[in-house]
Amino acid sequence: MNVKTILAAKSHNLGGDIVSIEPTANLAAAVRLLAAHRIGALVVRGAGERLAGIISERDIVRVLAERSSDALSLPVGQVMTREVETCGPDDDIASLMERMTTGKFRHLPVLEQGRLIGLISIGDVVKQRVEEFEREQEAMRDYIRTA
Repeated sequence: MNVKTILAAKSHNLGGDIVSIEPTANLAAAVRLLAAHRIGALVVRGAGERLAGIISERDIVRVLAERSSDALSLPVGQVMTREVETCGPDDDIASLMERMTTGKFRHLPVLEQGRLIGLISIGDVVKQRVEEFEREQEAMRDYIRTA
């Protein structure tokens, strides 16, 4: 199993769209987008649609704790995570789970030849693994029944 598998499943479920925001937008706009799409992170796109960063619920909560509701007027670019971990479409799911767990982050932009092609979450990864285990379990049951 690899990232391509997750992206293919997401596109069939209308979850393949990348929700993004510009670094000049304020945090209030980011909060509205997160709530409207019921997601935990936004890709921040800079000039030329390039990946500039990522802003997550955690980033927002942290700055709200530091600066109170005044933080909602700050530009996303001031709060976002700039050093973003990424993955490629051929990366395997097991290694992603390990990277996400070790790094304590829940979202990974997917780049192909430097171009952003998707965003996957730990929920996407876990869902894919559970489905994989269920398929294996069903195959084993079928094998036992026919043996």
